[in-house]
Amino acid sequence: MEDAPIHSSIEELVREEHELWEREAAGTATEEDRRRLESLKVSLDQSWDLLRQRRALREAGGDPDAAHVRAADVVEDYEQ
Repeated sequence: MEDAPIHSSIEELVREEHELWEREAAGTATEEDRRRLESLKVSLDQSWDLLRQRRALREAGGDPDAAHVRAADVVEDYEQ
């Protein structure tokens, strides 16, 4: 796997996230929109984590394809 498809996925998730935030700001967001926003947040965190894993493996001389998407509860518990 290359990094480009992960970047493309992130861009699409961010685009959708922006649309949903615009609905929220306009006062037209539904509960489903809010649930989707939470889901997008987790998906984005997982995608960014995957890219960081791949970069770290590459820099350490490892195989970036050994990186994997971590569970939501793992990436959501990271300290910023």
